[in-house]
Amino acid sequence: MKAQVIRSHGGIEQITWEENYPDPVPEEGHVVIRVGACTLNYHDLFTLRGMPGITVPMPLIMGIDVAGTIAEVGPGCGDWKVGDRVLVDPLDRSRYKLLGETMDGGLAEYCKVAAAQLVRLPESVGFEKAAALPVAYGTAYRMMAVRGGLPLDGSASGRKVFVLGASGGVGTCCVQLAKLSGAHVIVAASSQDKLDRLAALGADDGINYKTHDFMKELHAKAGKPRIWGEGGVDMIVNFTGGDTWVPSLKCVRKGGSILTCGATAGFSPNTDLRYIWTFELDIKGSNGWLREDLHSLLALVEQGRLDPPVDTVLPLREAARAFGMLDERKVFGKVAIVP
Repeated sequence: MKAQVIRSHGGIEQITWEENYPDPVPEEGHVVIRVGACTLNYHDLFTLRGMPGITVPMPLIMGIDVAGTIAEVGPGCGDWKVGDRVLVDPLDRSRYKLLGETMDGGLAEYCKVAAAQLVRLPESVGFEKAAALPVAYGTAYRMMAVRGGLPLDGSASGRKVFVLGASGGVGTCCVQLAKLSGAHVIVAASSQDKLDRLAALGADDGINYKTHDFMKELHAKAGKPRIWGEGGVDMIVNFTGGDTWVPSLKCVRKGGSILTCGATAGFSPNTDLRYIWTFELDIKGSNGWLREDLHSLLALVEQGRLDPPVDTVLPLREAARAFGMLDERKVFGKVAIVP
């Protein structure tokens, strides 16, 4: 089969186009999927470059998020059959292995996964939209709706939610979920174009963090928090970390919360504990997704309440170009690869 393969860690130049990579063969409890779409995540860049403590088997086909149709079915796969449309839960929870990291992923014509990882895909949901969901949207849904307790029925009217770094996969989902809750949604992004596109997704207000101090701008828009309860936003989504952490603490109202699921700008920032106790802040971490989160997301997409933006669709041969776009932060939402 045709595939994009890495045989050693390094830069994007390590991604190699191969036309005769061995076809996957379904073993007991596994199926082979004809890939309909694979979307990229920043985690793919981490896999490419190498991560401390994680051994990546080489050669490897990257690509965590995959949707497609079943092409072959091995023994012991229940009622799954050839032709079924499926979304893949990327985590094989029986072995705690991640697709595209510790086993071959979706940057190929075919991909082998455990039948236990399959989620039935409704006819009304396209492969590209479906493949946008697991890592980014699953993470955002668990962080916002499950860990953060944000209702999705419009009952949070009057609350203010700020999403930092809102234009990526996780961020665009957070914006839409916050809007479904009824909240006033404020976003931060690196360009006016991205802010305009976030407004089309439902953002009520925007801050260009490249040209403005987001803390000062947020104080101007939502008020500076006071210990007697006035001013500040109710919830901040910060998966950036680094130098954004302390300014975020200074923008949350008394009794408000900060949600985090990552640290793209640094995982060991300085902090200021005084703001946490003085303003009685709730800081909640969220890690990944569960299977029920994917079902909930698919239902929202099928109902037309959630629409994952797919910025660019590229053929499999141009996967390296897609990685370059991701690395240079030129992607709004997700970039999809189609064989």
